[in-house]
Amino acid sequence: MPQRGRPRGFDRESALRQAMEVFWAKGFDNASLTDLTRAMGINSPSLYAAFGSKEALFKEAVDLYSRTEGSGIWEQVETAPTARDAIAQVLRTTAEAFTRGDEPRGCLIVLAAPQRQGANPEVCDALKVRRQHNVCQLVRRLQRAVEDGELPAAIDCRAIANYYVTLQHGMSIQARDGASRETLLAIADCAMSGWEALIDVSHEAQRQERRG
Repeated sequence: MPQRGRPRGFDRESALRQAMEVFWAKGFDNASLTDLTRAMGINSPSLYAAFGSKEALFKEAVDLYSRTEGSGIWEQVETAPTARDAIAQVLRTTAEAFTRGDEPRGCLIVLAAPQRQGANPEVCDALKVRRQHNVCQLVRRLQRAVEDGELPAAIDCRAIANYYVTLQHGMSIQARDGASRETLLAIADCAMSGWEALIDVSHEAQRQERRG
């Protein structure tokens, strides 16, 4: 008779961490139940008894990732002395976090996202909300910089936030492809070297829009 419920000595947190590693390496769609149960050291009935479903397991794995491997990137956005410092810190911390250890590399929240077509909508939406939260966090920081007189009032805060978050997502793909920490730090430095021009372009675009 197949084993039901949790096996004796079941360590839920350890099993969840193993599942996180599988999802991180393979993504949601490509992580099979066989992959997950083998890594977690349990069978399918035990997985369902402990976590409810593959989707629920994935959401818990993403929560664990955010608390552990993915932590430290966004936490200091609000406390950085300037908006520029906040974004530079996000990019440099990203370079360090995405190249920590051998495998897997990059960001689980970016790389584990399933394809929309035929995918579980709850999983897609949950990851989208997390990614959009990062954009909103930068928008708020840029808006505060405008209010403090650090940045021109006419800049497009959302466009700038979207630009840097998109660049950070690209760093995740570079990391998964094997880019070194030094390579990602160089990308971060290149992105920040254009800060003044980006602010000026955003300011000018807003003025042209008002004139038009």
